[in-house]
Amino acid sequence: MDLTDSQQAILNALIDGYQSTESPMTGEEIAEAVDRHPGTIRNQMQTLKALDLVEGIPGPRGGYKPTTNAYEALDQQDLDEADAEDLTVARDYDRVDVTVEVIDFLEVNHPDECNAEITFTDPVDVEVGDPIAIGPTPHTGLVVAGQITSVSDDRTTIELDVARLEAPLEA
Repeated sequence: MDLTDSQQAILNALIDGYQSTESPMTGEEIAEAVDRHPGTIRNQMQTLKALDLVEGIPGPRGGYKPTTNAYEALDQQDLDEADAEDLTVARDYDRVDVTVEVIDFLEVNHPDECNAEITFTDPVDVEVGDPIAIGPTPHTGLVVAGQITSVSDDRTTIELDVARLEAPLEA
């Protein structure tokens, strides 16, 4: 999915705000975060809702919240634009020189139950049970960390029980 720079900025602001407060963001809050007019944000939100990237929440405590598709769209877009040097993979605190092809979140609705499938361009030397960290991704600064739960026979795909998911990485 090709998103404009403005749409990416709006989704990033929405995801960051939603993750930090665990509540919907108003159009005014998003407008302030991306330095745009609230009317512009409302127009963009209609498009993003039609693309099933945001959900409108009615009521006095309403606003917008990102859908699972929003996370996937941003991650896919970021990985499409990334160079091999842009993502770092670390296993047992050692950097691993591999190229991440795709990060696919199998569940992201609840951080305590999040799983991801990571596909590499070449086989990786990892084992089930290894701790691993991947990122930060370009643009969003997403870092995915957790424990490997399965490794494909060709060693190019792993499943990860995500223990930490942050964008941007905080020390």
